[in-house]
Amino acid sequence: MRRFILFLLSAVLCLGAGIPLEEFGTRRQALRKSLDGGVFVIVGASESDHGDGRSGFFQDGNFYYLTGWTQPGALLLMDGESEILFLPKANPIRERYTGKKLTAESAEAATVTGFQRVMDIEQFEPQLFRRLETPRKIYTDFTNPASGKYQGVLALRKTEDARPLVYALRAKKSANEIAMIQRTTDISVDAHKAAWRKTRAGLYEYQLSAAMTDVYFENGCERNAYAPIVGSGGNATILHYNKNGRKMDSGELVLMDVGAECSYYATDITRTIPVNGRFTPRQREIYEIVLGAQQAAIDAAKPGMIIRGTGDAKSLHQIAFDYINTHGKDLKGEPLGKYFTHGLGHHVGLDVHDPWMPDKELAEGHVITIEPGIYIPEEGIGVRIEDTLLITATGAKVLSGALPRDPEAIQKFLAAGK
Repeated sequence: MRRFILFLLSAVLCLGAGIPLEEFGTRRQALRKSLDGGVFVIVGASESDHGDGRSGFFQDGNFYYLTGWTQPGALLLMDGESEILFLPKANPIRERYTGKKLTAESAEAATVTGFQRVMDIEQFEPQLFRRLETPRKIYTDFTNPASGKYQGVLALRKTEDARPLVYALRAKKSANEIAMIQRTTDISVDAHKAAWRKTRAGLYEYQLSAAMTDVYFENGCERNAYAPIVGSGGNATILHYNKNGRKMDSGELVLMDVGAECSYYATDITRTIPVNGRFTPRQREIYEIVLGAQQAAIDAAKPGMIIRGTGDAKSLHQIAFDYINTHGKDLKGEPLGKYFTHGLGHHVGLDVHDPWMPDKELAEGHVITIEPGIYIPEEGIGVRIEDTLLITATGAKVLSGALPRDPEAIQKFLAAGK
């Protein structure tokens, strides 16, 4: 048993490498200060909620952020003075299929989890009722499917949505989180480069996707941060195209929006490259407009700006849109702004679309994407350039800058890889 616990501890620490248990405790302490005398309840994902025989289990993002715990069926109860992690009982039948799990009865439970109090989940209701002997608000997250079986218990008191409290903490990334996102980004950059080396006419889009996923799975990443988008020709004008089933032809562009998730942290990168290694004049014209718009937004990114919004001088989206709309024309001689058909970016972290509003001001420690695009179906041209950025005290750092953006650099890389 001792050997098993040590093995389990090693596995837990490996999965969350870079995020020490103490940091999860610091996050919980910060959250407790905002409870205003209330009680906080959050339910971890169960094996049937998140993951199955196809994808494997993965933890709910908010629960992981506060606990670092990656096994199913757990529950966290906190108030201003205390915190308890509840773990399910051992299930020998289930463990035959998914492996042994830590329980509250283990003498090493506190060491492995980082919680001083670890209890059997059957003790949750008595512990909750003890804290509700006087009227208190309950903060919880009913959007988590696993919370459904506790709704009857929680409905005995006034409940409030816990998510805004957690999201406010998640928005600003710690040094450890930034390091984790940088690692995920570096691996994803290598994945894109692997696909670039493989790109040629006659291949199918899914072959490029496979080349990328091979790289980050070989580097220990657990899954895609989102379904890979590899669109060639007209498919590049479909924003979330992910069938990835078309054969690529010479003279076309191929748009690759692909990112890994490593140790629960995501990234988001897009590049658009010529299948045969060289942009046509029109492709390059459109590409350079998108690149100029992206650079204008990157140059303006800093604390106090917002990602989205129209008619606002603080809006990075407006800066990118204005650039696109004043550079170049379509075949009818009209401005290109109408072909920029989506938002400029979003926050990134434990989710590729991390939960923070794009109309709120940016702050130091936020991690976002900048991803302008032009999509012209009648020309069969779709170009998107996307990078993951860290907002610093005075500006922004491009975390994915190791992947070329300049068209000459792209063509040089593609020529060298052939």
